[in-house]
Amino acid sequence: MLNDKAILITGGTGSFGKAFTRYVLENYNPKKIIIYSRDEFKQYMMQNEFKEYKSKLRFFIGDVRDKERLMRAFEGVDYVIHAAAMKQVPACEYNPAEAIKTNIHGAQNVIDAALDKGIKKVVALSTDKAVNPVNLYGGTKLVSDKLFIAANAYAGEKDINFSIVRYGNVAGSRGSIIPLFHNIIKNGGTELPITDYRMTRFWISLRQGVELVIKALEEAKGGETFISKIPSFKITDLAEAMLPGCKMPEIGIREGEKLHEIMVTVEDSMTTYEYDKHFIVYPQMVWSEERRAIPTGKKVPEGFSYSSGNNTEWLTVEEIRELIKTVDLEK
Repeated sequence: MLNDKAILITGGTGSFGKAFTRYVLENYNPKKIIIYSRDEFKQYMMQNEFKEYKSKLRFFIGDVRDKERLMRAFEGVDYVIHAAAMKQVPACEYNPAEAIKTNIHGAQNVIDAALDKGIKKVVALSTDKAVNPVNLYGGTKLVSDKLFIAANAYAGEKDINFSIVRYGNVAGSRGSIIPLFHNIIKNGGTELPITDYRMTRFWISLRQGVELVIKALEEAKGGETFISKIPSFKITDLAEAMLPGCKMPEIGIREGEKLHEIMVTVEDSMTTYEYDKHFIVYPQMVWSEERRAIPTGKKVPEGFSYSSGNNTEWLTVEEIRELIKTVDLEK
């Protein structure tokens, strides 16, 4: 499906962008992949990392806040993956106007450019924090999700659809708990602080995140939200896996932090269907019969919700220990 296609990734120098680029280049034969991002140094580093694929890669300096630049970059592009965002919760709280410009206005710019430049498919990356948000980052991503879903209403006769992929923190991603614990241990620490002993999280790898985006590109009709079925773990079990027998002082939950990652709410369950390895939340709106997504999965029961706290699949301490070996903690 991606063979001979031009693909653009906003925020393409991030962890997801690099993983997606490598996956596509190793498994397909795209016409080109355009990396669209603000940081020239990260683009330089990525060019060196992918130098064997230089004939397939293009690097555009640009910001999603700049619609004119997006319009230029989207010329001749088939598929857009929207990964650019302000993601750090404290930074968004302290700079709310900037978060709104990037996460909301930037999303609308991507939508407008995609509609005007003949893009065929747009997949926007979302986050568990957009579900019942308790911080500004989550609030802006909720608005972004709504914009991308509603964008299907403006497609008219154009051959384009917009969909969403939702997942939580990727294992080992910058600013997450695994690198934090790793650095404490590396520096000789014997205690791993736990914000709340009840806290749980999902485990998802970068590869799983990439594969879910590929699935959305292949299957979306417009307005769906794709969510992987993945195991949960307790933060206390993670600490035990990384430093057996360590002390775990409880330091209190941080502002804007949740006990559990929530992917599907009870309210969402009205239009949620279960598949072998994922859930899809279908849009409540129907824009046209041609764009109607027909569920083929199993409707979830009334009152269903999906969070890291009520999951049916849990990792043991030993399983976590083995999975940590697959995480690059020195990047």
